Amino acid sequence: MEFIKQIFISIAEYLSQFGHLGIFIGMTLESACIPIPSEVILPLGGYLAYKGIGSVLSMTIVATLGCLAGSVIAYVVGYFGGRPFILKYGKYFFISKHDFERAEKFFQKRGEITIFLSRLLPVIRTFISLPAGIAKMNFVKFCIYTVLGSFPWCLLFVYLGKKLGDNWKSIEEHLKGFDYLILALIIAAIVGYVVYKIFKGKKSAEVE
Repeated sequence: MEFIKQIFISIAEYLSQFGHLGIFIGMTLESACIPIPSEVILPLGGYLAYKGIGSVLSMTIVATLGCLAGSVIAYVVGYFGGRPFILKYGKYFFISKHDFERAEKFFQKRGEITIFLSRLLPVIRTFISLPAGIAKMNFVKFCIYTVLGSFPWCLLFVYLGKKLGDNWKSIEEHLKGFDYLILALIIAAIVGYVVYKIFKGKKSAEVE
């Protein structure tokens, strides 16, 4: 596992030579189901900000746009290719059957709000756009949920990368306390969604 981690770090370090564009490309690849962990790319973006190349905000925005670009690619593949195509040819694009079915079940169980929630979850966030495309989810809504869910994830890891500075590679050791933060964000999102649905339902009833 350590060897694989070093490969990912090397790829991320190569992309960092291109500054903001490199972070954008890295996050696009990750969201397009190429397994380069954002947990490596984003802290490196924070490290670049630490070195004076851009800022936490600019790196976060670029990374979020990369998430959107890659997610749209995966959505289109799911939309036009369908489930049989992904199961048959996904292995050639680093999409394992296990990871795809895990994301698919997550989407089917929770519905469209999954696109927002899953952006805060490792692994699932990488593949969730495929079942959204297969289900032909409303594209505008898909893009909005993707951006809203990706931004806090990107901000968190870019910020941590800047704080760690030269020690950005050791980010895993500093993440244990953030498990609860991520869980809290997910719970808050679910509560907010339920409140929104209730409020929307009441408004519709009043109009009728």
